[in-house]
Amino acid sequence: MHSASVHRPEGHWPKERATGTLTLDFDSRHRRRIRLTADQGEDILLNLPKAVAMADGDGLQLEDGRWLMVRAAMEDIVEIRHKDPNQLVRLAWHLGNRHLPTEICDQALRIRPDHVIEHMLSRFGAEFTNVQVAFQPEGGAYTDHGHPHSHNDGGHHHE
Repeated sequence: MHSASVHRPEGHWPKERATGTLTLDFDSRHRRRIRLTADQGEDILLNLPKAVAMADGDGLQLEDGRWLMVRAAMEDIVEIRHKDPNQLVRLAWHLGNRHLPTEICDQALRIRPDHVIEHMLSRFGAEFTNVQVAFQPEGGAYTDHGHPHSHNDGGHHHE
């Protein structure tokens, strides 16, 4: 079994040198160490120094120098819309307040199906559509488009 211990975000690895692909759902793309199977059937040990939220188009380098391209699998997702853009922001606040993985799209929010959350949001006038798409939720305050970066505070304290 080959090991992948190097991750590079899309645009920061030689995509033309990809010899295979790994199609993974969101949970499998946010890992440090796990056994995976490439789309071509090869077993791979993901063995990164720290957990990374990989995105569609990222690259993983195997110990033999080969590269695999990460592909985001299609998942059952709920798309949330509201007639009033200001209310959509309110819905986003409620999702964030519950630390729910949420993807922000043009005029819509995307979450995994959750009947309790959907019921709560429906009370605020949310409209729902079930879709099957690649899910890439926001990464939070200390990530860059889903890719963690170091937080060098330059020696100052945050208030």
